[in-house]
Amino acid sequence: MIMRRILSIPYENSQIALEMGDITESDAEAIVNAANSSLMGGGGVDGAIHAAAGPEMDEELTSIRRERYAGGLPAGQAVMTRGYRLRSKYVIHTVGPIWRGGHDNEDETLANAYRNSLELSAENGIHDVAFPAISTGVYGFPFDRAERIALETVLSFLREKKKERYVIRFVFYTEKNTQEFLRILKEYGIYKGNE
Repeated sequence: MIMRRILSIPYENSQIALEMGDITESDAEAIVNAANSSLMGGGGVDGAIHAAAGPEMDEELTSIRRERYAGGLPAGQAVMTRGYRLRSKYVIHTVGPIWRGGHDNEDETLANAYRNSLELSAENGIHDVAFPAISTGVYGFPFDRAERIALETVLSFLREKKKERYVIRFVFYTEKNTQEFLRILKEYGIYKGNE
């Protein structure tokens, strides 16, 4: 699926972009992988990114797991690898929460996954980051709730970093999710419908 930019909106000194397509085709400097704690790949976005990046990324992740996260990467945390065969130079791997009805700190953990991914990008001088809809697939996090948390976390980060210029991309695979996120942007007053 060809990556298609739906819109790009200025916010503070930065840009928030909405894109539709396969995140493995993104030309962002870093893409975010909705990983599992093993860091060894899985289904959905995680499996697609591992397949597209090639075995070198798996080798780097094996080292990270062995040296730093023997018990697995905790939910809400993030690590970074090179992108290898991807168009993106880097991949930020973060583990989102499994939805348990909202009674197990899922909101806070999801916000941490976005926040820690953004902080890791900032620490490494990366200013162009593409996010998938973390935890909304097999982990079962309700899409609307998850994307409001994602957007609020990104907006807070951009306000804190307003002297710097970032491009933060929200990438969705389906038209349905793209349109739902567009509605959320309108509700937040970020997109007026005429940009």
